[in-house]
Amino acid sequence: MGRRDAYRAELTALLADEGAEAVRAYLAPRSGLPGPRGNLELLAAFGDVAPASLVRALARSDDEYERACGVAGLGRLLVEAPDGGPDARTLLADLRESAASEGWREREAVAMALQRLGDADPARLRDVVASWSTGPEPLVARAAVAGICEPRLLSDPATAQAAIDACREATALLAGVPPERRREPAVRTLRQALGYCWSVAVAGAPEAGLPVFEELGPPAADDRDLDWVVRTNLRKARLQRVLVAAERAIE
Repeated sequence: MGRRDAYRAELTALLADEGAEAVRAYLAPRSGLPGPRGNLELLAAFGDVAPASLVRALARSDDEYERACGVAGLGRLLVEAPDGGPDARTLLADLRESAASEGWREREAVAMALQRLGDADPARLRDVVASWSTGPEPLVARAAVAGICEPRLLSDPATAQAAIDACREATALLAGVPPERRREPAVRTLRQALGYCWSVAVAGAPEAGLPVFEELGPPAADDRDLDWVVRTNLRKARLQRVLVAAERAIE
């Protein structure tokens, strides 16, 4: 039994025997915080088994780890909600709000929620990402590309193409930010995400993705941020393998 399975079993027993407060007491000492890495296996297990009421409560918690657990768990509720219905619309609005949070763990939890949606219903994920990646909020676009640029999701050709499209749209959003705003934290966070998401997207669909990526440069001499995005992706081993296979030069 893996760690996620073990956590899931323990959480299920706690919910049956003691209830929500016992679960919250269980999460705190096992969160991995304070520290550089939260307990992602526990976070995922919570999203697997927690009742909707507890997921929603924790998504509004003042505690950093509880909030991440709740926000990531919204992904399961979204999977269970009828597409286009009021519950789905509310959940997407909540996730979009969390995507723009100042808290980076909360933002990461949004990407996890989107990936859970993508595992269950790739078409719905593609619709969300297409809507979010065009902006105007840099952090929401960042959530879109971080959510879909997950290798396990890109075995589906339509999702792989959607990842390329999302990276292109989010990069256009970055390029459209005036120079005087480029140092804003939200813009820098989007730039950081594009510094690895392009390599994932291109590796997922090389024939479609490589020509789009090559349109960016290098060098993107007229835009230092785009140049950084290109050069940072070129250092990724996954993209280097694509370039070697395509007999492209690596710079």
